[in-house]
Amino acid sequence: MHSGFGLIISLGLVSAMGAGAGSFSVLIGAAAQRLPADARGAASGVINAGGSFGQFVFAPLSQRLIQTIGWMGAMWTLAAITLAALPLIASLTRARPANPASSPITDNTNNAKNNNNAIAANVPGPQTLKQAVSQALREPSYLLLHLGFFTCGFHIAFLVTHLPSEVNLCGLSAPVASWSLAIIGLANIVGSLLAGSWVNRYRSKYVLALMYGSRALLVGVYLLAPKTELTFYLFAIGLGLTWLATVPPTAAIVGKLFGIRYLATLFGLTLLSHQIGGFLGAYLGGLALSHFGDYQWMWYADMALALLAAIINLPIREAPIVAIKA
Repeated sequence: MHSGFGLIISLGLVSAMGAGAGSFSVLIGAAAQRLPADARGAASGVINAGGSFGQFVFAPLSQRLIQTIGWMGAMWTLAAITLAALPLIASLTRARPANPASSPITDNTNNAKNNNNAIAANVPGPQTLKQAVSQALREPSYLLLHLGFFTCGFHIAFLVTHLPSEVNLCGLSAPVASWSLAIIGLANIVGSLLAGSWVNRYRSKYVLALMYGSRALLVGVYLLAPKTELTFYLFAIGLGLTWLATVPPTAAIVGKLFGIRYLATLFGLTLLSHQIGGFLGAYLGGLALSHFGDYQWMWYADMALALLAAIINLPIREAPIVAIKA
């Protein structure tokens, strides 16, 4: 590619489509089909932690590759690593579940008896994908979940895209940014595993409200703190604890509301809201830097959206609903 348009098509569109097609919704949906209800929350946390470990490894590795073999060599290396992972993924996901979800009614009944906060299994009654999506889009709790996850995408994409520039504006070196992103990934391993265990113990909407509220508080503390390397590393630890730890409780609520039969698709639609927020976080961050020379207003917007997300998650209901035909 030799133009800005080509960069947008290749990295902004094609690469992003690939990342979305193989993202959390597919993996969590596949795991839910193979595991009992009381194990799905922990599994989603482990899946999420795996992605975070990748961020921890590849953020500093990419920086070092750029320094040694240039950005094109780094891109070729990452592409080769990605292709090398495909056979492993295919071998683990192509087989159909050996014993999927017993009986939908039995699974829901046992789940309610054992733990009201565990992800529910298939809802009773045959239902097409179109009917499931139509039903979901009429459920207020599902729409509120979308709005909260939109904020998560805004927050994450803004930071991933613009943290290096923020570090540079503060007069610090590029490795501070790469190590901050790595620390975020490492801390999110802890956050993801905790979130995965919490969805079986607490209402997921309260877990989400706590996470979004803590982000608003953390950004406020960052704005008041001196901009040193230590500040960025501590900021990264705080961010990492909730970074993508929102995925397990969000997927849990979708599963509780609609069961696991179409979990991958319905959670995928929620992830679409996340990515729309991500687009705005990255794009508006660039506009803010161009017009104002810093990210001050973006930080304020991030705080406001995080507080809003914390509030709108509270009315969400988590009781399973009965499948209906549209």
